[in-house]
Amino acid sequence: MLFLRPALVAFCVFALPAIAMAQTAATALESLQIELNTVQDVENACRLTFVVENQTGTAIDEASFETVIFDASGSVVRLSLFNFRDLPVDRPRVRQFDLPGMGCIAVGRALINGTNTCKVAGAESSICEDGLKLRSRTDVELIG
Repeated sequence: MLFLRPALVAFCVFALPAIAMAQTAATALESLQIELNTVQDVENACRLTFVVENQTGTAIDEASFETVIFDASGSVVRLSLFNFRDLPVDRPRVRQFDLPGMGCIAVGRALINGTNTCKVAGAESSICEDGLKLRSRTDVELIG
């Protein structure tokens, strides 16, 4: 019986942190990552370029998100549907969306307000929202 206590302590000290780290790594990989990569003035529009990485383990046939654009003062200036189309597993995709009649200097932040469409194997799915992770490489904040 005295041997069991040190063995249990050793198990807790060494095995449980490893199990927790493995679960954290699995959770980090099971995500749909959307990055606002660049904002660029083109002709009479602001072009938003996104890099999307589907690390959910499941191919997404179609994904579109309701997106709200705020100006630099925080006022809502536009509500749009951004159609990211198909998102294969573990293959980055670049998608661009233009905001006509708007200069990029006027864009303060973008809000992914919710999923409009998320189809997996022809049926609606919650996978697009469940592991959604957002980030921005620009001065325009991407929130959700």
